Amino acid sequence: MAKKKQRQAAPKKTDDKLSLGDLLNKDIVAKLKETQKELKEDEIRKEEKEFERQREERRLREKNKSFEDLLNESNLKWNDYK
Repeated sequence: MAKKKQRQAAPKKTDDKLSLGDLLNKDIVAKLKETQKELKEDEIRKEEKEFERQREERRLREKNKSFEDLLNESNLKWNDYK
């Protein structure tokens, strides 16, 4: 069997590559980063607001339970006190 010659790729020069940051204006990059930061803060505020809403909903549900609901949730058995 004949050995196949392996060709090694010539290393590419990294100096010639331009990044997106190099192509964009510094003001545009700063504005994009600020927008990203604002979006993250908005998302955090939304999550906190949703958590508070759920907490308040649970509190109101617990507050408005009837005697029957409380009795059904209780783990007490009348046989224990017979």
